[in-house]
Amino acid sequence: MFGIASPWKLRELGVIGINARNGDYVGPCNPRSLYPRVDDKLLTKQLALAAGIAVPALYGVIETNHGVRRLPELLAGHDDFVIKPAHGSGGEGIVVVEGRAGDFFRKASGTLVSVEDLEHHVTGILSGMYSLGGQPDHAMIEYRVRFDPLFEAITYHGVPDIRTIVYRGYPVMAMVRLPTRQSGGKANLHQGAVGAGIDLATGQTLEGTWHDRRIGVHPDTGVSIAGRMIPDWERLLLLAASCHELAGLGYLGVDVVLDAAQGPLMLELNARPGLGIQIANGIGLRGNLEAVDRELAGRAPPPAGERVAF
Repeated sequence: MFGIASPWKLRELGVIGINARNGDYVGPCNPRSLYPRVDDKLLTKQLALAAGIAVPALYGVIETNHGVRRLPELLAGHDDFVIKPAHGSGGEGIVVVEGRAGDFFRKASGTLVSVEDLEHHVTGILSGMYSLGGQPDHAMIEYRVRFDPLFEAITYHGVPDIRTIVYRGYPVMAMVRLPTRQSGGKANLHQGAVGAGIDLATGQTLEGTWHDRRIGVHPDTGVSIAGRMIPDWERLLLLAASCHELAGLGYLGVDVVLDAAQGPLMLELNARPGLGIQIANGIGLRGNLEAVDRELAGRAPPPAGERVAF
């Protein structure tokens, strides 16, 4: 934890703020013309599938109000699924269904909803209720991730995810985001999720941060957060590093979930990843970013496997 420190002290510790992130990295490294590749979750998924990157299976897409009547057909044969806006952010508008109870669907919160309720929600997605800028949107129906039991004792409902910052193709920092009661089961730090740093070389979790203060145990379960080895860590880093070529962006946040059956799955990408990852790891980003600049020194990035090894 950095505590209260002057801008000069934070700079000395290698901490970068929003202005530095935007001016030194996001602006120079991320062409605006490529933003749709990460802001449109449907396009991201299509690009990932074409590149052979593992993602949750897509059951269907609803693009128009007329198409809402197809929802029962798309849900047929699926007892659990996720409905999400293609242009949503911060987890808004996402409905997670974990099973059926007769003619009703059971959400992750335990609430029962009808197919008419889900149709009404999809209509809201199409209207742009949850999209960036309130623009008309598409609704995606996809596979519900069953998170790895590794996280069962340190999460509250929801699905934990692993955010990795990828700079010029190199994974430079990672954290796991753990849902809490306060976050409503969402892996979003601003809504009250816990962020726990990850040792990049080993894949072992460190202590966590919750509302910008260091914690050693999950606030809902009371179980220690640190010392958990994330399975398939090298495979996860390789997946994250490969998203550099997929998106074409030099400064990128890659969100991956660990499915109990399928392993690492890329969930979404972010062209402007937040900086709370520095608090979660107790270290600034700048040193790792500058190490990548020195390693490349004017040459093109090597293959993803070499970048992960570095």
